[in-house]
Amino acid sequence: MTGIHSSEDARRIARRRLPWMVFDYIDGAAGREVGASRNRAALDEISLCPRILRDVSERDIGAQVFGTRTQAPFGISPMGMCNLSAPGADLMLARLAAREAVPLGVSTVASTPLERLIEVAEGNAWFQLYFSGDGSGTFKLMERAKSAGYQTLILTVDVPEVGRRPRELRHGFAMPFRIGPWQFLDFALHPRWSLNTLFKGRPEMANFQMPGYAFDRTESRAKADWDTLRALRDQWPGHLVVKGVLDPQDALDLKKAGVDAIQVSSHGSRQLDSTPPPIHALADIRQAVGADFPLFYDTGLCGGEDVVKAFKQGANFTFLGRILQFAIAAGGEDGLNALWQVLRDETSITLAQIGETALPAP
Repeated sequence: MTGIHSSEDARRIARRRLPWMVFDYIDGAAGREVGASRNRAALDEISLCPRILRDVSERDIGAQVFGTRTQAPFGISPMGMCNLSAPGADLMLARLAAREAVPLGVSTVASTPLERLIEVAEGNAWFQLYFSGDGSGTFKLMERAKSAGYQTLILTVDVPEVGRRPRELRHGFAMPFRIGPWQFLDFALHPRWSLNTLFKGRPEMANFQMPGYAFDRTESRAKADWDTLRALRDQWPGHLVVKGVLDPQDALDLKKAGVDAIQVSSHGSRQLDSTPPPIHALADIRQAVGADFPLFYDTGLCGGEDVVKAFKQGANFTFLGRILQFAIAAGGEDGLNALWQVLRDETSITLAQIGETALPAP
């Protein structure tokens, strides 16, 4: 009923329904977007060899993450301002996380307060943290997450300065929205999204709607260093994940610094156009840190075969991003659930084709 049979279907329908400014904010990447193309090409170059005459009638696509059993081998990446895809998108993702027992990455710049999201996700939520400015607001948010019951903190380290994404800049994208003649035309030509957003309220950066919590999306994050990491490690009692790692030596240094897991990622190539394909970096980092250290992966995953490829390269778990927003834009919560089931089916079928009954361990 949703018309979603693949992530590309979701993207195609979302492109038609979303204002140009919003679609290009979600879809765009840094610079000339060569990095995003390189990521896709690198994933496509990895082959999976079919194996035959193996009993694969019963297959398990679940995984273990910090001692918790998940129903799927992928979770939900932290994504800022998800409610741009549709009002209530954050809560749709939280309900999905609760049902599938997978981690919901709650962005620093989520459209819904972090306390509400961990409640709706029934505890299946990790808080993602940016270090900004002098860091005072960063540590306040960390304490707030701790008070809300979060057990896992994701420190994103690959945005010392916000990358230039020409597609969104051409549309004058800013938060909050600045409505000029071009934006007015854009919204008028997409009345379904515009009226829905008007009636239900424009998205805001919900974690900063109180005194003492200011956030500037373009503020420099360049002061973060290894001392910052040590201070977070000392003050955060739960699991600490560092996201945005591509260099094996950085990975080794993080392991020595006492982080609990590393998330290999290029931020969807939204920050630096020239990054190496993260799927290649994943294999190198796995070799560097050894078989037992938890490695997570995101960037460029568009289907179940991609997920299996990431596990084959050494991932313990994967995270999905913008394709979930496209599914919501295309069909609301029904669209999200439809794409999620497609991804589950694709993963399970891929395992059968290669003669395996579970995802490979590193």
